[in-house]
Amino acid sequence: MTIIITDEDVKRLLPMRECIEAMRVAFRDFADGVAVNRPRMRYLAKHPDPERRYLANVHVGAVPSAGMACVRAGSQIMRPPTAARDRRMYENPHAFNWGFVVLFSIETAEPLALLHEFHLSGMRVGATTAVAVDEMAREDAHTLGLFGTGKQARNALEAIVLVRPIRNVNVFSPDAEHRAAFARAFSRDELAVTAVANPRAVVAGADIVCCATTAMQPVFDGDWLESGQFVVSIANSDVTNKRSEVDRRTYERASAIIINDWESVIDNDQTELLGPMNAGVFRREQVHELGALVAGMVSVKQPPRADARARIIYYKNNSGLAIQFAAAGGILYRKSMAEGSNKVIPTEWLGSDLSAYYQAGFRPSP
Repeated sequence: MTIIITDEDVKRLLPMRECIEAMRVAFRDFADGVAVNRPRMRYLAKHPDPERRYLANVHVGAVPSAGMACVRAGSQIMRPPTAARDRRMYENPHAFNWGFVVLFSIETAEPLALLHEFHLSGMRVGATTAVAVDEMAREDAHTLGLFGTGKQARNALEAIVLVRPIRNVNVFSPDAEHRAAFARAFSRDELAVTAVANPRAVVAGADIVCCATTAMQPVFDGDWLESGQFVVSIANSDVTNKRSEVDRRTYERASAIIINDWESVIDNDQTELLGPMNAGVFRREQVHELGALVAGMVSVKQPPRADARARIIYYKNNSGLAIQFAAAGGILYRKSMAEGSNKVIPTEWLGSDLSAYYQAGFRPSP
């Protein structure tokens, strides 16, 4: 039988700490050449309403150590940005996210599970950011500057506090009510979350500056950055969309730039990085992949802030990868099977019966 793993199952079965470790395994295996990943593919199609578009988001890859290959298929209706609104608006007619991940067995090629993508998608971004923070940020980093108050920002905060002793968070978003609600929701005895009134207050004094927004344009001025800071962004361009949360000055001031996958930079035409590099703002040699750090092939570690060697390090969480879903999916599948999932469909419904061909000695291709 093939099981269904829902968002509620993900929330219940995958603690953030385990998701972080799954991302560490995925990126290490990717750097070692064991895990396989192709750059994500996105496209827009015409919609009956001229103010809307159909958007597809597809990832494919495999993590053999997790026993999984996967295909993520995202399906959305969205409103493109306008002069009055500089952000995409995702507006499916029904209040549902229709994307899912098919988990395939590496051993048998069978579809083992259909996995809801929505909750896990945010988790794996935050968890991957935490891997980068753990690899590169100062060990004593205790102040986080956070841009954003939505799903991605919540996951980033949850993950980062697991790998660094964060005590203070300054958060900003354009909506004052949203940032005040965020501060109330996440403040606790050992963690002071403060809603600040302007972007500069997020950057000032922060050990880690994390951008987790839906912004199309830079959310802060790179001249505000201070020596020794670790900067994170998650907004990236692709063939359907041009956006960046940081400005060219940030690239200019960074001593090292870390990304998830260089092939995705090229394939997705991430001009926000390629433009400054081609203009000589930074050198290709300054760019490293996260997996190379996790695998110990490269070392980029922020020294104490008072150290004269302390510089700005920029982690561009530049693309979602299928290996993230495959690695986390392996954990979720095994836990779901162990507890006895009752959300099942016959596996043969998802395949074509070739028994007659096999009996006749043929092994036809798909």
